[in-house]
This record gives sequence, C-alpha cells and structure tokens, in this order.
Amino acid sequence: MATYPLPIYVQRFFTERLLTQMQASPNTIASYRDTFRLLLKYATAETRLPPTELHVAHIDAEIIGRFLTFCEDDRGNSARSRNTRLAAIRSFFKYVAGCEPQLLHHCQKVLAMPSKRHTKRVVDFLSRDEMEVLLKAPDQTTWFGRRDRVLLLTMLQTGLRVSEVIDLCVGDVDLGTGAHLRCMGKGRKERATPLRADSRDALRAWVSQINAAPSNPLFATIRGARLSRDAVERIVRKHSGTAALTSSTFRSKRVTPHVLRHTAAMQLLQSGVDRTIIALWLGHESVETTQVYIHADIELKEKAMALTKPVDSTGGRYRPSDELLAFLEGL
Repeated sequence: MATYPLPIYVQRFFTERLLTQMQASPNTIASYRDTFRLLLKYATAETRLPPTELHVAHIDAEIIGRFLTFCEDDRGNSARSRNTRLAAIRSFFKYVAGCEPQLLHHCQKVLAMPSKRHTKRVVDFLSRDEMEVLLKAPDQTTWFGRRDRVLLLTMLQTGLRVSEVIDLCVGDVDLGTGAHLRCMGKGRKERATPLRADSRDALRAWVSQINAAPSNPLFATIRGARLSRDAVERIVRKHSGTAALTSSTFRSKRVTPHVLRHTAAMQLLQSGVDRTIIALWLGHESVETTQVYIHADIELKEKAMALTKPVDSTGGRYRPSDELLAFLEGL
C-alpha cells in the first residue's frame, strides 16, 4: 500500500508552489507557515506521532475541523482568522491533489469544508476634523515629530497599506509635474498614487531634510533602518492618544494604520470619486472590495433619504413642463 509522507509535500508546497511558482509575498509565507506550525502541533497531540512520521492521510477533514474549533475556542481566534487558516490548508490540499491523483478523494473532503460566516463590521474612519487633530499631534520641534507627521499625512492621503509604506524608498517619490508615489502592492502589482499639494510639499521638505540616497527608506529610524510594522502601529497609537486629549471622538475609536487607509478611501468616496477609481487607488483586486466604504458612508445614505417623501405626504401628479413632453404624454 502506497504511503504519502506529509513532510515531503509540506516542504515541496512551500518551496515549489509558494516560493517558486506563485512567488508569494513574505506576509503570505509567514501566514501559511504559522498555520502549518499550529496544525502539525495539533496533529501530533491527536495522533501521538511526531511531525516527521505523519502521513497525508492523518490530516483529514475531521482532524482539520477539530483543529479549527481549537483555534477559535482555545486560542481565541476570530471567525475571520479561522477562515484564513482554512484557506492556507485548502491551498495545500489543492496542491497535493494535483501531485497525487490517488489522494483526490481525500483532498476533496478538505476542499469541500466551508468557510465560517462572520459578522461584517462597518469600517471605521476619521472625519476631516479628526484628521486635522491627528496631524497636529506630533511635536514639530523634534526630528521624530516631523517624520511622524509626514508619515501620517502620507497614509491619510494615499491610503497605502503598512507594508507598502515601510517599503517606500526615497527614489519612489516623484515630486515633479504629476507628483506621485510608486509602490509595490499585494500580488506584486506596482502602482502609482498621486499626491495632493499639501502632501507633495510635506514630502519635499522631508526628503530635503533627510538628504538620503534614492535606495534609502523614505521613513526610517534615527539610525536609518527601515521602520517595522510594529513601529508604524506604535506611531499611530501614540499620536492617536495625544489627539484624544483634545478630541472626545478619538476616545471612542480604536485608530490603527488600517483606519487611516479607510479614511483615505472615504475621502475619495465623499468627494464623488467612482468606486472603480477608488479600487485602483487602493490596489484592490476587485471593485467589490470597495463596496464596504459605500455601506459605511452615512452621508450618502442621508442624501438618498432626502430624495424620498414621508409616508403621509400627498403625492402630486407629474406635469410636463415642456410642450413636446406634453405632446408625448398626450399620445
């Protein structure tokens, strides 16, 4: 009877499939790695076998179902995180099914496992007044304060993801005619994001101050090292706390770097920009992803409501105001 050692397929999945064929991003690799690290530890506890002795047959739909429940109940993962782990596992079994047709039935049971439905919260974003308060929070008399303000302004105007912001180099900033930032987004898609006049002027002053080579990071530590994701989150949290001292609305909001991205999208939407353009601006794979901002915009809903009439109002009969329209109505 043929056996299919799990370690061989896991290693080939990461090296051949993710790294070579798909050229997955470091974030995707790290996410999949963490999922399989947890899954193998769970399977070891269930089967009493070390990871090196596990076979593909040991990891079936039943044990995966119990693992996902364990992630939610014992580790406190949300339904969204649970679905992310399931997506990584599905990707692996889809690869195995292509390599070994004899395991197709086994893999199909895993691939048929449904994602868990979860509550979709309305996205948080900052109002214009809150944006102004946040941008005033950094101390402009210090190097760190000047860096933080330009960083916050750039994120609020461009809507770049944290990974895209920290990867920016000085050479990615074009401050000439048609000023813009170039970045590498999800799926290794390069895009250019236009800069507003205030962002352009702030970045020009910042680039002049740091006087760094084009290959150097645009936003760096005092030693010139590239900022980490945690560092950006700390910067946003720090200045949000300062802003909360003068703005009561900040106390009821948990402001994160992604909230700044949502804010940029809402600015565009409220300015009348079509959602297809917003999707291109944010680097979304699908226009449907941008739909969440329409649901979150209470101003759009209020405008729509203003077009309706109260239930108890008397509806009038339409009267054409033009002779040609009156003629057509009379036919």
